[in-house]
Amino acid sequence: MSPSAKRGLGRGLASLIPDSTLEGSSTGGASGQVRQVPLDEIRPNPEQPREHFEPAALQALANSIASHGVLSPLVVRREDGRYVLLAGERRLRAAGLAGLHEVPCLVRDAASSLEQLEVALVENLLREDLDPIEAARGYRRLLDDFGLTQEQVAQRVGRKRATIANAVRLLELPDAILAAVQSGQISAGHARAILPLLDDPATLRGLIAQTIDKGWSVREVERQVARLTRAPPIDRSNERLRRQRTLEYATQLLRDALKTSVQIRPLKRGGGRIVIDYADPEDLERLLEHMRSEAASPSR
Repeated sequence: MSPSAKRGLGRGLASLIPDSTLEGSSTGGASGQVRQVPLDEIRPNPEQPREHFEPAALQALANSIASHGVLSPLVVRREDGRYVLLAGERRLRAAGLAGLHEVPCLVRDAASSLEQLEVALVENLLREDLDPIEAARGYRRLLDDFGLTQEQVAQRVGRKRATIANAVRLLELPDAILAAVQSGQISAGHARAILPLLDDPATLRGLIAQTIDKGWSVREVERQVARLTRAPPIDRSNERLRRQRTLEYATQLLRDALKTSVQIRPLKRGGGRIVIDYADPEDLERLLEHMRSEAASPSR
């Protein structure tokens, strides 16, 4: 395991996973004693983020284990006289298929639910065993169930914060599209490209159907999304006419109310000035009295 990868495991988490577990080597480099543990005494990790185990790949590993044994120990912790798996569920399942009754395990101290999830996430991420949706759901659990920030999740699993944010956003997509990503019909890149269409489910579903049917690349999907979300051009002539009519109406309304000449002068930055004419001091007093009486009258 490289020093940079180990730094990404977060404080205290690296000590829960031996180098051999992550690198697939023998037990060398792991601290603590490896012991043989009966399979029926090991309970799967309740925080395991991985949902799918490819049967063919699992059988291939089982065949290897039948010939050579389990070369890399599982990581477990003691609980109520039994063992809870922290890392190595794929090896545990394959060992069962190979007919083994016990497997080598590195027994660690008690771990919290947060540590269990972190260990399982890191192991699967470093092995690239998780599909994008499983990884996103694991990140979401760290955010929602354990109250971590995206930055904290990124530090604990050795990823960039933007990677966590982009992954979690995928979970906003409909279940059918998430299933398409998990089955390999479309990639996570395709899924990210259609996120701007979240508010238009019908268009989103139609675009994904076309993507699968026509085998579009991510770049082509991005082009299609840009076309679908492009705002229609504004008719500038109609806009200017509407503004002019609004100014004329407002000017006439003020003239009728104040019984004097009024000018509205718009400014380029969006605001404007209202200029009210008065003939003499008495006319100004009339205007002020009119405004005072309007302000004092109850609203209708």
